[in-house]
Amino acid sequence: MSTPVLSETVSADAIAHVSRRVRMLCRRYADRLPFHGWHHVSFVRDKAVEFAVLNGSDVAVVETAALVHDVNYLVRRNSFAAAGSALRKRILADAGIGTATVDWIDSLIDEAEMRTRHRDISLEAQALSDADTLFKALPVTPVVLAHKYLAENGVSLRELADKIVGEQRDVHDEGFYFYSPAAASSYSRWATANLELWSCIRESLNDPTVERLLKAVG
Repeated sequence: MSTPVLSETVSADAIAHVSRRVRMLCRRYADRLPFHGWHHVSFVRDKAVEFAVLNGSDVAVVETAALVHDVNYLVRRNSFAAAGSALRKRILADAGIGTATVDWIDSLIDEAEMRTRHRDISLEAQALSDADTLFKALPVTPVVLAHKYLAENGVSLRELADKIVGEQRDVHDEGFYFYSPAAASSYSRWATANLELWSCIRESLNDPTVERLLKAVG
């Protein structure tokens, strides 16, 4: 996808405004966002900026997109990115960002979404996708954060395992789990191990003894 030709950019003041607004929302609704809270947003923001610098995309646009990429979870539990479009656009417009750029940011967030992304997404979407994907692939995420995802989204362990393997296996096997060569070099081993772990979790849930164990521990 080609990058729009725009006469405007996202100013540092606008980014700061968006950051304050999203952080305030994350704090206000922290009980609803144990997984996708400010800790997630700030991680994705930092890594998205890093990957945008590496791939030569619009760093300010990528940083702004990272800040609002998961506001859909404030609108509806267990939702797709598109569910947050209206809130996202309102936050961006309130920061004084022009309509064309608001629409661009909104569309690249949809473009970067794990379940629908493909090999040829825009450079901005690639930077955002790599940052968000890395958070999923971190070795600590299944240990420290998976139970928070279950609680936030009201899904079962089986549903989460099905989602992870179903959405990530093909992009991993087809070679664009990460778009950045640097990210692929540094983190592909983590991604492979994470997918294998969740594949094993999904298989284990078919064992009646494991099922009884999980019921026993609640």
